[in-house]
Amino acid sequence: MSALIDIETKHLKDIHALEGSLAQRVYQALKDAILALKFPPGAVLRKDAICEALEVSRSPVSEAITRLAAEGLVDVVPQSATRVAYFSMDEIREGSFLREALELAVVAKVASDRSDEQLTNLSRNLRLQQLLLEDEDYAGFYKTDEEFHRLLMEFTGYTRLASLAHMVSLQVTRARMILLPSPGRAENTLAEHKEILSAIRAKDPAAAQAAMQRHLRQLMPHIEHLSHERPELFKTVQS
Repeated sequence: MSALIDIETKHLKDIHALEGSLAQRVYQALKDAILALKFPPGAVLRKDAICEALEVSRSPVSEAITRLAAEGLVDVVPQSATRVAYFSMDEIREGSFLREALELAVVAKVASDRSDEQLTNLSRNLRLQQLLLEDEDYAGFYKTDEEFHRLLMEFTGYTRLASLAHMVSLQVTRARMILLPSPGRAENTLAEHKEILSAIRAKDPAAAQAAMQRHLRQLMPHIEHLSHERPELFKTVQS
């Protein structure tokens, strides 16, 4: 078994700035730290340290960890340690497959039905992506990238799509956080988004699907390469 890694709870967000119940805010703070890799795979989640850092009781922390375990982001071993889950290539491949199936259907519908207002919102999003890229604000770029895809799902009119897509691609999302600062990756992502938007503007569902598929399929080869370069992040390092 790989050595366990202790985390620095100073990386947790101030939950007073978050919304929702106390348990929801603790959950969001922990999840954000995991997705941003501030709590890396293998890191131990010590309830007492989290309670002290967030100034909360054990109950909301326990509830938050239960939710994270259900999402596959942490592993809870009874009578042992709770730690951040390692990456799983099987789960990442499955998440990538499901995400592609959803997003190809989404972008075809949006390209067929989009309004001028929706087109304006997508264009504004890409302008913001450009500014964040120029500032080398990769965390901000990542959030705006995610917002671009969320907007597409919202524009279908189907209210559960965004949450469904988020759930099926959580493991992919974690891996993307490592890859985005890679030289040229963010620039390529923006160019791919522009191709998607161009097809939506032209109301061409087939071209929109082709552009989206090219965009989404850029990711897996990079993650496969990452699994060889950073094997300590993946389940295969465990014995």
